[in-house]
Amino acid sequence: MRALLASGLLADFHDAGVLAAADVHVARRLGALAREGAEEVLLAVALAVRAVRLGSTCLELDRMRQVAVDEEHDVDVSTLPWPEPDALQRALRSSPLVTGAAGATLRPLRLAETDGGPLLYLDRYWRQEQSVRRQLDDRALTRPPADLEAVRRRIAELFPDPSAPDRQRIAVALAATRWTTILAGGPGTGKTTTVGRVLALLDRPGLRVALAAPTGKAAARLQESVREQAPGLGLPAELTATTLHRLLGWRADSRTRFRHDSANRLPYDVVVVDETSMVSLTMMARLLDAVRPDTRLILVGDPDQLTSVDAGAVLADLVARPVRAAPDAALAQLVGADLAGADDAAETGLDPQERSRLANGVVRLTRGRRFGGTIARLAVAVRLGDADLALELLRSGASDVSFVEPGDVEAVRQDVVSCGQGVTEAAAGGRVELALARLEEHRLLCAHRRGPYGVTAWDRRAGEWVATALRRAPEQARWYAGQPLLVTKNDHEARIYNGDTGVVVETGGGDLVAAFSRGATPVLLPVGRLSDVQTVYAMTIHRSQGSQYETVSVVLPPPTSSLLTRELLYTAITRARRHVRVVGTAETVRAAIDRQVLRASGLRRVVSGADA
Repeated sequence: MRALLASGLLADFHDAGVLAAADVHVARRLGALAREGAEEVLLAVALAVRAVRLGSTCLELDRMRQVAVDEEHDVDVSTLPWPEPDALQRALRSSPLVTGAAGATLRPLRLAETDGGPLLYLDRYWRQEQSVRRQLDDRALTRPPADLEAVRRRIAELFPDPSAPDRQRIAVALAATRWTTILAGGPGTGKTTTVGRVLALLDRPGLRVALAAPTGKAAARLQESVREQAPGLGLPAELTATTLHRLLGWRADSRTRFRHDSANRLPYDVVVVDETSMVSLTMMARLLDAVRPDTRLILVGDPDQLTSVDAGAVLADLVARPVRAAPDAALAQLVGADLAGADDAAETGLDPQERSRLANGVVRLTRGRRFGGTIARLAVAVRLGDADLALELLRSGASDVSFVEPGDVEAVRQDVVSCGQGVTEAAAGGRVELALARLEEHRLLCAHRRGPYGVTAWDRRAGEWVATALRRAPEQARWYAGQPLLVTKNDHEARIYNGDTGVVVETGGGDLVAAFSRGATPVLLPVGRLSDVQTVYAMTIHRSQGSQYETVSVVLPPPTSSLLTRELLYTAITRARRHVRVVGTAETVRAAIDRQVLRASGLRRVVSGADA
């Protein structure tokens, strides 16, 4: 394999587990096309490809040596023959791969100087990042026309309690005075409630509103939330949400892929995007291309959750972006009392850094309304990287948090069985709403899909627990009452989406239907209509995003797992409304909190120059 890949640095780093075969292949191919043979440059190309493969949009040259390898390779990466940093940067600046000079047939790399050090990009991601930065900056140069006195009166109607500070009121005022608003916050902090009030403030005859999210499941939940608020806020009852792909007009036969772009803008006055943490850099660039400059864009999400499966952590980058604009005087006129509130960042008030970020259109909601107590404190401790406090809370004996060793799963078994029995009893009796409600009483979450700590093993174990308790054979008919379901592919016609969970229910005539929650009226489908679904007793933490359960049991993998990160643990904990149980060790919890997903990006940096 070594001879087939390459010799020298590329082979050394491949053998050590730093580079995959695909990384090496791309570097060799680009080097051949551009007539670049310097080993250190080709290594940098391969590492840049690797960075994108792992979710970053660029390679931080100053942190190039801070790489992780899988546990199959017992290698100390510090002993590898890394190029000397200054020499590497000089070689890159003169390389035809960066300069496009001397007969090069392409220019696939960009080298950018920033306040945090040099960044090496693949050209595509450099262009997308520049596009996002430029369009957001352009949208910040002007303000929407607004009758501030009328806006102030309407805000007072939407927020009859004048107590200050109120971050939701700040967010609504921000959306009234800016073309782009970034509404951040954890689960249950009132993000979609705030979206409803924003829409109520902006509402007028003929207003064209688009609601969107990265996935069908998230879009359906956004639509449900807005429609539930519509009667009380005087909003149109027919507001609908769709996926970003559908909003932009996915075209599989087109080179540009989307029907809506800079030459064919979206026709909406307001565009709301929920679950923005799952939006990749590529999709954000396409969205900004398609949104008119005079369209209000509201980006909503939790920047501390797991990020997009593709390159980029755009929401987190935009929240942390350098502040270069001046404070908005109009905002102070509308909600001056809220801005002057005490610096109680844990609850309602804004600290000085948060106040400055209002100039970037960023406001973070912090008051949790879905859960509180120890769960909320634990989530904050994990988000802030305080492993000592997190372990103290897990071991505190609090009624809403528990911490058990990997071999002690009796409490998990009891919850799985209790939930399964409750679901089956309701489903066998044809009680659809009750069966769906009981399905959310407990959820078993895993980081991995396979292996002893993964979904496959735990799903089988949990299914056997339930089958034994119900005295039912684990392997039986394809469909049965009480069977928990997970949708694995969008079915827009049936109104079920990838990640949706449901349950098989027996009807009065003995027939079986699959029920899925969808607002006040569940979606009911004949089981014969189902195709892309599977039985689910356990699911990955990634799939659980956007969902909530009364009790959550989180099975953590060993400390060496590359999937074990702060964002993963935070996402898992915040799925619970009433109780969260962590199955793992203190070492595992510390490893998770200490290992933060640091996707390299230039969006949160000041770019001082680039080889453009």
